[in-house]
Amino acid sequence: MANNPSAIKRIRQTATKTDRNRAHVSAMRTAVKKFRSAVESGEGDLQELYKLAAKELDSAATKGLIHKNKAARDKSRLAKLVK
Repeated sequence: MANNPSAIKRIRQTATKTDRNRAHVSAMRTAVKKFRSAVESGEGDLQELYKLAAKELDSAATKGLIHKNKAARDKSRLAKLVK
């Protein structure tokens, strides 16, 4: 266990950031899954769902949750499915 005030604060900050990051990653994965399921079923507005998924991927890359190249790669693969 932490013995000094700065270590206690770091633990508190890490817990807060972990929760926030987990929520962003979850939202990103959900958006991608919704897009993929819409592609498979052929229902829904693919353009809108793609836009939402791309936005979530870009947001995650900006926040450092995923690498920017992974975001670009995933967006490219999703864009191929729109056509």
